[in-house]
Amino acid sequence: MGKGIRLDKMLAHMGYGSRKEIRRLCKEGLVTIDEKVVKDSSLHVDTENQRVKVGLEVVEYREYVYLLLNKPAGVISATEDLRHETVIDLIDEGYRGFDLFPVGRLDIDTEGLLLLTNDGQLAHKLLSPKKHVPKTYYAEIEGIVTEEDKVAFKAGVTLDDGYKTLPADLKILKSDIISEIELTIYEGKFHQVKRMFEVVNKKVVYLRRISMGDLFIDEKLNLGEYRELTPVELALLNK
Repeated sequence: MGKGIRLDKMLAHMGYGSRKEIRRLCKEGLVTIDEKVVKDSSLHVDTENQRVKVGLEVVEYREYVYLLLNKPAGVISATEDLRHETVIDLIDEGYRGFDLFPVGRLDIDTEGLLLLTNDGQLAHKLLSPKKHVPKTYYAEIEGIVTEEDKVAFKAGVTLDDGYKTLPADLKILKSDIISEIELTIYEGKFHQVKRMFEVVNKKVVYLRRISMGDLFIDEKLNLGEYRELTPVELALLNK
């Protein structure tokens, strides 16, 4: 037996309009289940074994969506906000029915990899403090990053609120007045990368997340662009 879902919920999920608009489509005789006209939008559909059509179009139902976004600066990691553009505002209308949300947060001025989904179970797995999912950032640092900083981060540093971070892996790409680094952390405290560098008296001037677990930023995506995860990427996240 396939999975049952209300017809109006299914069609709203797939971008066919609001519940009210879908009720109207049904009343106008434009919706069929297994070629039979359905006037009642509250009926349950077996999504695996029944075929739903709107007009002549077959509805290909799917429960979950996974989008890889290259987040630009100036956009907040939230589903709605009265003052700022959100990551959801960047997504096409066709995905709106899925109730997508960002998995974790990137600061408003941080760029890079952000996963948007409606799969709460996967999100919990990636964000659970017990899992220690690695997150790697590329950063430009005001100040000369040293081997001593690398040792300090590997031991864990104590933040301004007294919290001691888990050991983190610092890779120095360029050590100069503006240094370039990659930092892998295994937790997600508020402003963590910036606060870690403040501990060693340095300032992050640019920050970009390049990976989360086995998911890596797609360099073909311009800032603000996104695509669906490939089956291979999804399998890696679910392993």
